[in-house]
Amino acid sequence: MTASDHPDTALEINLRLARNVVFKGLFLFLIANLVFAQWYPLASLGRVSAYNKLFPGRLRLPYGDDPQKSYNLSTYNLEAMFASHQLSAGKKPVDEFRVIVIGDSSTWGYLLANEQTLTTYLNERQLTMPDGRQARFYNLGYPVMSVMKDLLILSYAIRYQPDLILWPLTLESMPYDKQLYPPLLQNNPEPVRSLIKSYHLNLNANDPGFTELSFWDRTLAGARRPLADWLRLQIYGLAWAATGVDQETPSDFKPRLEDLPADTGFHNLQPPHLEPSDLALDILSAGIEIAGDTPVLLINEPMFISQGENSDIRYNFYYPRWAYDDYRQILRATCTDQGWHYLDVWDSIPAAEFTNTAVHMTPSGTNQFADLIAPAILSLSSEGQR
Repeated sequence: MTASDHPDTALEINLRLARNVVFKGLFLFLIANLVFAQWYPLASLGRVSAYNKLFPGRLRLPYGDDPQKSYNLSTYNLEAMFASHQLSAGKKPVDEFRVIVIGDSSTWGYLLANEQTLTTYLNERQLTMPDGRQARFYNLGYPVMSVMKDLLILSYAIRYQPDLILWPLTLESMPYDKQLYPPLLQNNPEPVRSLIKSYHLNLNANDPGFTELSFWDRTLAGARRPLADWLRLQIYGLAWAATGVDQETPSDFKPRLEDLPADTGFHNLQPPHLEPSDLALDILSAGIEIAGDTPVLLINEPMFISQGENSDIRYNFYYPRWAYDDYRQILRATCTDQGWHYLDVWDSIPAAEFTNTAVHMTPSGTNQFADLIAPAILSLSSEGQR
């Protein structure tokens, strides 16, 4: 008897083969997901980047809400963020005096093109240090006000051997209820917890806002979004290389508030006085400790000062006068007591040079800010040579 005597035999064989292929495929997929979940190599994958190889490195950390218009996107993979930045281009040149600039969206350059940011204007000044090295400034600002967010970025940036760290900040970055709010921190609980524990910060290492990954989240299937974000960041490198655009900068925006509410409150605080314990000064201390022998210049950044309704009560939308005045006194006293380098330029930029918030500046205002910082850098460098 032959196979031809049984016409169902070939069909049965094919079905059996198909079933085995499906089962083997599902088994391999399950194994791949188990291995991926155990290893969870997103940080390692983040170090693999087309930037600084196929495409030029970005001039600021990736951040964006509309990738189709900005050729950019927000990702929470810190390794991928830094790998896409020009700071990762290669070995530090021997004749470079490397300056990293951290801070909020005003440092990053919200509503500013790359050629209009603080670091670009500082680079245009071609500052030469007393030892002959040329200063080169790197923009590591990142939107959302929180000095804890700055600390996390600094803890990564220190590996790039900076010679100086500029840290522009403002009162809105200092209250404790602001510290763990940024999504970048919420989606990186482990490095944030490590910083909290290592430097005994007055923050909750088990903050409920932290994103805790389940086993499913750590699988290949569960990690589809961060994997797609990593891939899209690489793809947008082509458009970035062709255009130099990494942010949509609309000409029409809602201007900063001139007429202010008659409200004396600041977060959950009321007058008459702000106390040092109300401010995250311990986070500044941790940043200076992380920097080690690298000097840190704390800069109380410029802000808009209203002349409108209730401007006798508040400087701007963010700050009642009593809170901001106390903050300035506290920060200056702390810097003096601790021997920290400090520059206060809070009222140095005309009101007309602020755009949609009390801290975002026009290109002209940002250029004026660079004018204020450059002499302080040269003075600080000269002190270090003595």
